[in-house]
Amino acid sequence: MTSRTTRPRSPLRLVPALVVGTTAAVTAVGAAAFASGALDSVLAPPALSDAGHPQDGVGLADPAAAPPRAVDGLDAELLRRFDAARAAAAEDGVDLTITSGHRTAEQQQSLVDDALARYGSEAEAHRWVAPVDGSAHVAGTAIDVGATDGAYWLLDHGAEFGLCQVFANEVWHFEATIEPGGTCGPTVPDASGLWH
Repeated sequence: MTSRTTRPRSPLRLVPALVVGTTAAVTAVGAAAFASGALDSVLAPPALSDAGHPQDGVGLADPAAAPPRAVDGLDAELLRRFDAARAAAAEDGVDLTITSGHRTAEQQQSLVDDALARYGSEAEAHRWVAPVDGSAHVAGTAIDVGATDGAYWLLDHGAEFGLCQVFANEVWHFEATIEPGGTCGPTVPDASGLWH
């Protein structure tokens, strides 16, 4: 008889079996949790107010830990105008949301720092982000909107609500610069003019 020599098996040969087994187990547990409704409170979208804004603390395990909403700290007239525009956009089948509203000085400074790191020069960073002391977001008088279709809808209809694009390079940034029904003035090229 011929004797056969066996080599020890490499532990790496077991990795595919472990990955498949672990994936199957996690999938089964997740599917069971989903089917039972155990994940409903985790997966549910945030509760919205009648105006379409997230409600503070609703759906959170600890409402006190809720981050500030984009609409907190916004000028009341700006928010009223946006709500009217959002309703009109919805009638046209367009989703219009606030993606950024009021910012703290710290949040704005963080954006400045990020822009400096991203663009590598003050000149380029200053085109895209306003200084803390010149930011309409910090003052609560500016909103950034989305989605893209919503921003373009507001470009076409914003003057009806007194909401105007301010910076030519930011189609998403709007401020209440005129009375509703007026004519928006020309945009400035970018935010660089706000830096002293």
